[in-house]
Amino acid sequence: MIKIGNERIYASAAVPVFYQQRGFLPAWCEGKKLSSSAYRLRDSLKEAYLEGLNPEDYHLLRIERMIEELEQVQDERKQNPDFMADIDLLLTDAFLIYGSHLVSGKVDPVSLDSQWIASRREVNLVQVLDNAVRSHTIAASLKDLLPDKPGYFRLRDALSRFRGIAAAGGWDAIPEGPKMQKGDKNERVMLLKHRLHLSGDLEMSSNGEADVFDDELLGGVIRFQLRHGLDADGVVGKETLAALNVPVEDRIRQIRLNMERWRWLPQDLGNRYILVNVAKFELDVVENSHVHMSMRVVVGKDYQKTPVFSAKMTYLVINPYWNIPDSIAKKEVIPSIRKDPEYLTKENIRVLEGWGAEAETVDPGTIDWESVIPKEFSYRFRQDPGPKNALGRVKFMFPNKFDVYLHDTPAVGVFARSMRAASHGCIRIERPVELAEYLLQSDPEWSKEIINQAIEAKAERTVRLSNPISVHLLYWTAWADENSAIGFRKDIYKRDETLYRALEEKAVVTLAAGEELR
Repeated sequence: MIKIGNERIYASAAVPVFYQQRGFLPAWCEGKKLSSSAYRLRDSLKEAYLEGLNPEDYHLLRIERMIEELEQVQDERKQNPDFMADIDLLLTDAFLIYGSHLVSGKVDPVSLDSQWIASRREVNLVQVLDNAVRSHTIAASLKDLLPDKPGYFRLRDALSRFRGIAAAGGWDAIPEGPKMQKGDKNERVMLLKHRLHLSGDLEMSSNGEADVFDDELLGGVIRFQLRHGLDADGVVGKETLAALNVPVEDRIRQIRLNMERWRWLPQDLGNRYILVNVAKFELDVVENSHVHMSMRVVVGKDYQKTPVFSAKMTYLVINPYWNIPDSIAKKEVIPSIRKDPEYLTKENIRVLEGWGAEAETVDPGTIDWESVIPKEFSYRFRQDPGPKNALGRVKFMFPNKFDVYLHDTPAVGVFARSMRAASHGCIRIERPVELAEYLLQSDPEWSKEIINQAIEAKAERTVRLSNPISVHLLYWTAWADENSAIGFRKDIYKRDETLYRALEEKAVVTLAAGEELR
């Protein structure tokens, strides 16, 4: 471990490579003075705060003190060469570590959750630094490392706005009490108006009475509810009040965490892609940075979490069979058969032995279900296509190690709920036929009418996509839409707190020599 005073050099493998490429010449010093690039780096490190990062992770305090000491020395002949070497090393390490955090995040998501597979960007930071020093473009080179996505910069702007609210004193909690709705007149209504004005949901009007729940306030409450994924009924009940009373500091933290998640994404999401925000329970089809189609989705329960990863959708299946996973078969199907001997018939489920064309149908009446030991059960269950099939009319496949996919569902009632974490991990979608039509629109063999005919045929049919599309399963508890409206959601999988602790830790990733960061 290399240390400068109490400061650890984190990029201890990459730093020597950088200087070796320079013939071991200093990067930030010109004679016994610091170069203008050194001051520009110092100023850029101060701006790490704007990215939701902590400038102190990049030796800022130590660098500023050393700069002050240098400026206090009037006679350059008295300048200590070791001191100059130390500050050069600190500045180099600061650039490399800050750059790595901008490129791929401070925290490795896999270290927090094995179900989070990030496709992080790759950049040779040693080369970036060398070019920046030679061309005197330190600030611009660091800015070029930021995620090149509008969503990131909209969150960045939101961070600044919410910090401004916090600096002005934040917002006061609204006391508990009866639900508030149109027509009410009391002091809590006044507090509600002030609260919604601070968050941008309500324009304060000079018309009307300050303590009356009027039409303007009704609109403000509905806007707030929509941003927070609540039932948009315009009534301030228990859940809406709880969301209103989340301190602004907690919202700032949420924004910072989700800026970090943006840094985990690949540089290119694709000109056309499907994005599922698991925490928002929503799917967007995006074309050229604009949302072309949106729909509600159902995601995995807390104990059967939907993973986070990116993959390529290559085919869809019309009228799919459902090969029931072994875990569901043992925990749910077998107990259901014991309760109701007609369960398999009612649910259109077959018992099979073997796989593929050689699989044989087994008469369930020949099995003593009461004596079956689930752990030792050797058969498998398959649900035939039909109105009760759990996968519905269409499933959308993007091969991945989690065996997760998008699919239709006969249980459409769940889409009306605001809380939609109810699946076994796969993603149920609200408008599967419309999505199929969109994905097959460039294929002349698959018009809307032909798709519907294939569905009505009740036979399984696999359709390859002539134009495969990227699918990104993400987990954002805060985001900003195209109109810069900030959305917040509950942390259904309890991932925010774990990420916050990791983001606040001093430890950072150590860079390997010449490594292309991911």
